[in-house]
Amino acid sequence: MSDIHVVPVKIYVAVFLTLMVLTAITVAVAFVDLGALNNVVMLGIAVAKATLVVLFFMHVKYGTRLVPLVAAGGFFWLLILFGFTLSDYLSRGWLGAGTPWMR
Repeated sequence: MSDIHVVPVKIYVAVFLTLMVLTAITVAVAFVDLGALNNVVMLGIAVAKATLVVLFFMHVKYGTRLVPLVAAGGFFWLLILFGFTLSDYLSRGWLGAGTPWMR
């Protein structure tokens, strides 16, 4: 039981304040027209916030070697599911929507 890592409250407060600042930036960017970059900026901020939550609030940063491996495996599986979904969505128009056998 000596391997227990106690995270100081200052770390949690700093991460929380960082998440609040990133949320405020997300709201501010929503009112600015950046064209196609709006989605890129907001997704970048969302990834940064998700990374902070996973590392600190889910204790992946301070876990054993197995914990980050399992988290990475989960993200890899998520990428596989996104790939299957996007491959289905992007290939829907290839067969032709008006063919008689589809009616």
